[in-house]
Amino acid sequence: MEIEFPDAEALAETNDHTVDDLPRFAVARRERDPETVANVAAAAREAVDAIDGFDGLDAGSSVAVTAGSRGIEEMPSVLAAAVDRLAERGFEPFVVPAMGSHGGATADGQRETLAALGITEETLGCPIRSSMAVEAVGEDDLGRPVYAAVDALDADAVLLANRVKPHTDFRGDVESGLAKMAVVGLGKHRGAESLHNAAIATDFSDVIADRYEVLRREAPILGGVALVENAHHRAARIEGVEAAAVLDREPELLALAREHLATLPVDDLDLLVVDEMGKDKSGTGMDTNVLGRYDFHGEAEPDEPSITRVYARSLTDPSHGNALGVGLADFVHRDLVADVDFADTYVNIVTSGEPRRAKLPFVVPDDATALLLAASTTGVADPAELRIARVPSTMDPDSLVVSEPVAAELRERDDVTVGPLEPLDLSDRTLAADPYR
Repeated sequence: MEIEFPDAEALAETNDHTVDDLPRFAVARRERDPETVANVAAAAREAVDAIDGFDGLDAGSSVAVTAGSRGIEEMPSVLAAAVDRLAERGFEPFVVPAMGSHGGATADGQRETLAALGITEETLGCPIRSSMAVEAVGEDDLGRPVYAAVDALDADAVLLANRVKPHTDFRGDVESGLAKMAVVGLGKHRGAESLHNAAIATDFSDVIADRYEVLRREAPILGGVALVENAHHRAARIEGVEAAAVLDREPELLALAREHLATLPVDDLDLLVVDEMGKDKSGTGMDTNVLGRYDFHGEAEPDEPSITRVYARSLTDPSHGNALGVGLADFVHRDLVADVDFADTYVNIVTSGEPRRAKLPFVVPDDATALLLAASTTGVADPAELRIARVPSTMDPDSLVVSEPVAAELRERDDVTVGPLEPLDLSDRTLAADPYR
């Protein structure tokens, strides 16, 4: 089935506005000086040594180290340093892709996902064992099976490695972190699907904590290396956490992560333009904490930021066509739709349990059309008054191009620099490729 979307000429008939009616725009930059780990490799090695369980492990023991699918800036260095330290101590480390159903829920796809993130056998200095094989190792409090990767169960020890951050689907004491890496990541496709389905029936955070305790008893998890990022996506904290302490320590690290979370410097927008969405940018393609919309069963929408419309322009190459989260947008460029692998996207959507995030938004032929349609779909009578911000992705909400009303507001902030106002560059009805400098 092929769908023909209307062209710019047809959509121009929806209102009387032209590009000349749009406000002027300025480049803006939020300046931060966040806490940063000076030596990531050294911190990762110290984190491994801080886990007492390795002291009693025999030389030659195999250690499975988890690697996820997120585009975490420092994670390749953290993994390589952890692997190096484990080998120095006489162990035999190997890396296990721990990403639920990502990579098309195939062993090759998950290996390719890691490679796209710079995580390979060459960069790690150890083997990568990629398999989707799992075993049920117990049941959660709902009586549903808890799965673990066979590669991890066959190892003498498991070292979890993950970023601790606010989740894009829910709020709780335990969100994204080491526990979730064990439950969803090492659960592979079946574990991820089972977890998300159970979470719809009850509380997401509670299910993760419950299942983590099952895995801690039944799998050889000794602990984990937890990474907290600052707003520049560099490591603000790297520490080793004993397996038994994960559920106590993660809420504390999560609170620190919230302090460092990169969000927009403006809370009220008519339109947010996102240049790139994708799995390497956020597990939901676009970070819901930046958009101010969850659209997830049972979760209340946040009060801020308040963004009336979201326009997503493209899908990143490392996403391999997985457009999970596209339904969070109101408008998408037709080139983004052309890049979608619906099989990969739908597998991930079914696994995550929220089909609304797969809905196809309003498809526009070009950027100019999206901007002009905002004048008809946001309640703003005069296009010159539109509050618009453009960002490279939700990973970098500190780099912006903003319309005149937003620029005036941001000039009042000490932590934001705003450049001169200029007419919007829309050559060939397309936004300039890199306006953020």
